[in-house]
Amino acid sequence: MPSNDVRTLLHTAVPTVAAGVVAIAVATGVAGGKGALGAVVGTLVVILFMGVGLVVLQRVAKAYPHLFQGMGLLLYTTQLLLLFVFMATFKDTTLFDSKVFALTLLATTIVWVAAQARAYMKAKILYVDPEAAKSDKPEKTGSST
Repeated sequence: MPSNDVRTLLHTAVPTVAAGVVAIAVATGVAGGKGALGAVVGTLVVILFMGVGLVVLQRVAKAYPHLFQGMGLLLYTTQLLLLFVFMATFKDTTLFDSKVFALTLLATTIVWVAAQARAYMKAKILYVDPEAAKSDKPEKTGSST
């Protein structure tokens, strides 16, 4: 994985983990052990879904740059749908507090998306390859007058 990709992943995952830790602490105080477990599961689900999505999107961008925008839209829509399906599946569970789980999913997803947007705005990513631009210039063959 190139350093830009790792840096972007790091700049999005760290704030999400921090938000998850805050959610776990608040859930422990408000809902006890089941609330803490719901917050842990919610945080892990968001990091897993969004992390895998980010890696897939970066690989598609490198292999098929013309599909990047459409793939990004499709990926984020799919991720949100999967998160809603996950929430609906565990809506009536007794394993953990489902309200804390849903609120943690929502909060950490918002933090992930905001951190990812900030990481892309701060990244200094070249959109023109300077080496390719130098080598693609044809040599002058005509007269110079």
